[in-house]
Amino acid sequence: MDLRNQKRMAASVLKCGVNRVWIDPNRIDEVADCITRADIRTAVDSGSIKALPKNGISQGRTRYAAAQKEKGRRKGPGSRKGTTNARSPQKRRWIQTIRPLRDELKTLREDGTITPSVYRRYYMRAKGGMYRSRRNMRQHMAAEGLLEEEK
Repeated sequence: MDLRNQKRMAASVLKCGVNRVWIDPNRIDEVADCITRADIRTAVDSGSIKALPKNGISQGRTRYAAAQKEKGRRKGPGSRKGTTNARSPQKRRWIQTIRPLRDELKTLREDGTITPSVYRRYYMRAKGGMYRSRRNMRQHMAAEGLLEEEK
């Protein structure tokens, strides 16, 4: 039975696409008799014709990919677009290095472990990029005899 005309009218009445129009397979004869929009509206009210729900887009794959990236996967060279410095800027890396060093120097000066002149010398060296980390700086200090040996 050809119900294309009924589907088209139902789509217009229901304000949806033709593919979303559902016709009850048990009441096909009823729907086939519908030849006006008023008949279609009646069929919609009786439940013979319905609009199917819109299809959404599942977030499952997205969530899975995000979880994998959190674990450090999917980050190989084939997935990268920018340069290393675009992905984590040099400035950010410098900030992450210098702040702990300056913090460490400040602590050592405040508790009297180093003198202000030693503080100034190490501050300027840190600014010059001489030390990689707090530990590296403390090792240099220990080597110069300013701190007890690092373990």
